[in-house]
Amino acid sequence: MSRTSAPAEQAEPTGQNGGERRPADITLSQGLKQRHLSMIALGGVIGAGLFVGSGAGIAAAGPSIVVAYALSGLLVMLVMRMLGELSAANPASGSFSVHAERAIGPWAGFTSGWAFWFLLCVAVGLEGIGAAKIMTGWLPGTPEWAWVALFMVTFCLTNLAAVKNFGEFEFWFAALKVGAIALFLVIGGLAIAGLLPGTDAPGTTNLTGDGGFMPNGVDGLIVGLLASVFAYGGLETVSIAAAESEHPVQGVAKAVRTAMWRIAVFYIGSMAVIVTLVPWNDPDVVSKGPYVATLDHLGIPGADQIMNVVVLIALLSAMNANIYGASRMACSLVARGQGPAKLGRTSGGVPRYAVLASSLFGFGCVLLSYWRPDDVFMWLLKMIGAIILVVWIFIAVSQLVLRRRTEREDPSKLVVRMWAYPYLTWLALAGMVAVFLLMAREPDTRTQLYYTGGLTAALAAIGYARQRSARTER
Repeated sequence: MSRTSAPAEQAEPTGQNGGERRPADITLSQGLKQRHLSMIALGGVIGAGLFVGSGAGIAAAGPSIVVAYALSGLLVMLVMRMLGELSAANPASGSFSVHAERAIGPWAGFTSGWAFWFLLCVAVGLEGIGAAKIMTGWLPGTPEWAWVALFMVTFCLTNLAAVKNFGEFEFWFAALKVGAIALFLVIGGLAIAGLLPGTDAPGTTNLTGDGGFMPNGVDGLIVGLLASVFAYGGLETVSIAAAESEHPVQGVAKAVRTAMWRIAVFYIGSMAVIVTLVPWNDPDVVSKGPYVATLDHLGIPGADQIMNVVVLIALLSAMNANIYGASRMACSLVARGQGPAKLGRTSGGVPRYAVLASSLFGFGCVLLSYWRPDDVFMWLLKMIGAIILVVWIFIAVSQLVLRRRTEREDPSKLVVRMWAYPYLTWLALAGMVAVFLLMAREPDTRTQLYYTGGLTAALAAIGYARQRSARTER
């Protein structure tokens, strides 16, 4: 079924499948299955930031990177639980933007939605560049921009087709990423226990030697904490995708419940394996990446190429998911009168104009990395530096407001409940503010904070002006 524009997104009180609530935006198809949602929830936060970017965190924090990932992982699990509660009570392709609008006002939905769209589109370009670098390493002489264009076209076409195509791509991408980390944990566990042929149990030598568990003190731990927080980005995709699943309420509830502890195991577990097996100050941890350094240390042949394949899959998965998430967010914003009407048009249950616009913006960011790498492109990178934290704050505030409202109006919608409400929600908000303060303390992240703050303030001002204008017109 196709329509020219999407109506405002709300949760219907009842549905035709046993009373299940569905989004009112019926122009989007429900082509995602439970297995798709489960793997999107797992794979969404397993990206190249974990496989490669975690090396800088280890170099700064040493073995205490395990504590950093545990702290940031706790914050992420609280945010995921809050988002799960909101999305199960009101599944919508606009996810937290819809919740922010209902809880705080249209300006909040506008600000969080367009900030997130901007983040995803720039991230698509960055991931395309990263994937192209791997390909040119395998095929020297081939132009990077051509590989980026190929990947962009591939995933743009994937997302222009039925949503089940996106789901299938993400299912297998996520399965490969999850399988790679699970295998890494098994190999690492055997090596730590001294059961891997040709290796001896390392004991606690690498954990307590070379400066101790916190070799660079609290400052090093803070740098590692900041690196780990942003490595977890991507959990929001499952709440966006839930609106297009067969059973949105049960789907998002199950995906959130099963994904949280597995994510903790994958992230914290793999960090523990790495710093137990490899000295934290080994140069290869940064130059090659911590996973390659660990596999090389264990004598696994072809470790670098194995991990290159895994990182490539992670990057392509993120490109696919981010084009999907950006297009749905744009469509949702337009459905609520918060953007150009054309982006809300759907065909075959797919917001194709939004897919094209998001892909073109992402490719434009790639071109800027070649044309204006030292100014415009760097401004884009700085502006997205802390957007995910802004989004998480909107999620937490929305959950505080809407939980009370839902308990009063229809408690049956609370299929997923935030633990120890409202105390853990306030604790999560305090944690987010603490991360902002830590970012302001570090020279490298302070600039990102300023640029992100500027973007957020500009969007909030525009959103508030639009809100006031709409009230005046009434």
